[in-house]
Amino acid sequence: MKFVEEIVVEEFLPTFRSMLAEDLRERGFTQREVADALGISQSAVSKYAHGEVGRRGDFLDDERVQQLVTRVGEGLASGDMTPVQALVETEVLIRRLEEGDLLADLHAEAMPELAGVDADFSVHDPDSALRTTERVRSSVRRGLRTLTNASGFAGLIPNVGSNLAECLPDATDLEDVAAVPGRIFDVKGRTTVPGEPEFGVSEHVAGVLLEARAAGADVAAALNVRYTPEVVAAFEAAGYETVAFDPDEADDSHDSDDSHDSDDSHDSDDDERDERETDAIAAALDGRDLPDTFLLYQTGGFGIEPIAYVLAPDAPTAARVVRDTLL
Repeated sequence: MKFVEEIVVEEFLPTFRSMLAEDLRERGFTQREVADALGISQSAVSKYAHGEVGRRGDFLDDERVQQLVTRVGEGLASGDMTPVQALVETEVLIRRLEEGDLLADLHAEAMPELAGVDADFSVHDPDSALRTTERVRSSVRRGLRTLTNASGFAGLIPNVGSNLAECLPDATDLEDVAAVPGRIFDVKGRTTVPGEPEFGVSEHVAGVLLEARAAGADVAAALNVRYTPEVVAAFEAAGYETVAFDPDEADDSHDSDDSHDSDDSHDSDDDERDERETDAIAAALDGRDLPDTFLLYQTGGFGIEPIAYVLAPDAPTAARVVRDTLL
């Protein structure tokens, strides 16, 4: 009796790891860095490098395995992909190969008794929540790298800071949106990102993104930048639709009264301002046939800094649009 998992361990993993080790070495990784990235010993990396580990041609020649090696190697080298995402992506391919595919064929060769048996070995969901969240975080990382590498982006960061956010496909609230904790700031002319993308850390930019989606916009990412008339003109010249909204024209039902305690007045003002802005966005976008990339902006109001928001299908697109249009 031979389990398909044994074939994975004995045949697939040695081949896949050796291919990935080779890819990382070609990208300039040291033997120690390869070992750390793959979670294996340096001696194992050395064996891979000297051809002391058997590699199965079925996997070496499989285009999907080759593409995964390239994608994981590129992601680990750039920092866009975490070891967790690399593991998930590899697990997904393994499970696909187990289901009536290459691993299933090799399993059938090892276990002829399986012939003619209607068996289902699909034990992993390729669309798992973990895979999806890791992909969104990876997407935000790619967008952030575009911004930090773009000369001059720091000058577009408003006083309140920028943020780059992307949401899950079926996002309904702030916990479904990944963004930079603490926002992106201009530190002496340098675009500074204080931490790794996380879910549930953005209220303002994430709120704008969710409101745009609620209004029917087919977008999944948002990036805020400093507003100037020149910013709007540049987007219009590049062929993008621009939409203005005015928070001061929101429903007066959100006006504050004199009953707030002084200790809570600042938080109440912030909440009221965000709610008025949300109402204004909903009114501005209502009934519009919106493209997948557009500029949403407001020119300021009482206690509100002028801000422009780039809405796009994903974080890298939002970042590239800002770079190519404004820098």
